[in-house]
Amino acid sequence: MTNDTTLVLGATGKTGRRVAARLRLHGTPVRTASRSSPTRFDWSDPGTWDAALRGVAAVYVVPPGVPGPVHEFVARAEAAGARRLVLLSGRGADTWGDSTFGLDMRSAEDAVRGSALEWTVLRASNFDQNFDEDVFHAPLLAGELALPAGAVPEPFVDVDDIADAATTALTETGHARRIYELTGPRALTFAEAVELISRASGRPLTYRQISTADYAAALVEEGLSQNDAHHVAEMFVLMERGLFAKTTDDLATLLGRAPRTFEEYALRAATAGAWGR
Repeated sequence: MTNDTTLVLGATGKTGRRVAARLRLHGTPVRTASRSSPTRFDWSDPGTWDAALRGVAAVYVVPPGVPGPVHEFVARAEAAGARRLVLLSGRGADTWGDSTFGLDMRSAEDAVRGSALEWTVLRASNFDQNFDEDVFHAPLLAGELALPAGAVPEPFVDVDDIADAATTALTETGHARRIYELTGPRALTFAEAVELISRASGRPLTYRQISTADYAAALVEEGLSQNDAHHVAEMFVLMERGLFAKTTDDLATLLGRAPRTFEEYALRAATAGAWGR
């Protein structure tokens, strides 16, 4: 059997479904895998892994939310004949120190970077699409986003740029054993981001800074465990240290063009009715 297929994990998620579409357009054979895909893949069930890896040349890896499983997965990928791995990770993962945030991503990086395969790590800033496809969307629909983020800006990155970067790393040479720190073209505070969304959508939206403790408590009220809420809140503690505030040129290096701006994202999402009217 000739290994020529690219396996896309997290295929129903924000990045996975975009990567899969780009690979198909590129003419690359694609196998999409998730807990709900025809090719079932579940990080908590290693019995689903081997069928997903059969005949695969490359894998786009979105790590699970717990440390550990990626080590065994990488070993199985090597045994199955895979040659290339592209891992989605978090911005500045090697600067997080003893923080409890991102232990899952750091474990996945250790597994991928310790392998003999051609690996690429994409460390991404907070996604633009968190404001319309994920955690920040419901609060904005209610009119106010409250987070423990203040004057330290964040260089939000567009998920479509991440997908372009992943597709490039999966299909082109020259990216083996490289770590790319992916950011948007400029950094914004959360208050500035909400103001841009308000203007693009025509809705009166506000941003309010709250304490880390209050944010963690709110997450628990929404159903997260105490541990999970603490880990999410820890991201904002790291952000307030300014560890991720600077932009990089890595997306431009990968793609040969400037990354999309937050304003472009806000216009696209508002036009699609993301925040209503």
